[in-house]
Amino acid sequence: MPLMPQRWTTFFAAAVLVAATVVVDAAQQELVEEIHARAEQGDAEAQYRLGRFYANGEGLPRSGVEAVRWFRLAAEQGNADAQNGLGVMYASGRGVPQDDAEAVRWYRLAAEQGNNNAQFRLGVMYKDGQGVPRSYVEAVRWYRLAADQGHGGAMFALGAIYISGEGVLRDEAEAVRWYRLAAGQGFDLALSNLGFLYFEQGDYVQAYLWFHLYSARLPPDWPAESRTGFRDMVHGRLTPDQRAEAERLAREWDKTQARD
Repeated sequence: MPLMPQRWTTFFAAAVLVAATVVVDAAQQELVEEIHARAEQGDAEAQYRLGRFYANGEGLPRSGVEAVRWFRLAAEQGNADAQNGLGVMYASGRGVPQDDAEAVRWYRLAAEQGNNNAQFRLGVMYKDGQGVPRSYVEAVRWYRLAADQGHGGAMFALGAIYISGEGVLRDEAEAVRWYRLAAGQGFDLALSNLGFLYFEQGDYVQAYLWFHLYSARLPPDWPAESRTGFRDMVHGRLTPDQRAEAERLAREWDKTQARD
């Protein structure tokens, strides 16, 4: 069989891509229409999803006002995700006038139902004193509830709080524990913080390990100094055997994360 000329191969590939895009768009539109119909009938989960579509511009024009409308309908039925979403809208002032106290009210309703995103955000509001009097004790309480459910941001926040000693006794071992858990959830800034923590303790093998892992996760188009500067800062303090040990530990960490 004769080979298809290059220009026809390119045209055929483009046509297939367009056809596939049309199919995906049609499927997305069908899903949006189905969810809209269920939302109109009072289905709280559908109302929440429709609000999210409007908030993110997924299959519908982005609209903060419409997102708030559908989040509110679901939230008033007790949907915790919608309550959290409504809190986000009030905190950011999207679709409603910005109102920290109202954001806190909705976060709290969702958090008390166990929504870990709302628990984390409520912790942030207490830490920053937004919509509530500042309380590091309350911040830690809500961070911990979220972290115990696997929220990487809350784990990272707990690590930072145990370093600063705000609301808890300063405890570097606890900070390391929470930073490691956050790193395991893909919160890469925890890798850098672990590097600095060990560097300040004079444990340069561990500092090199965490800076090495951090630099490996930065975008390759970043300037070399930005990507490897922290790691290189430690490099000269290590013997070749120590560097080899740190790199071995890095490989073990990556294997562990791949298995998880």
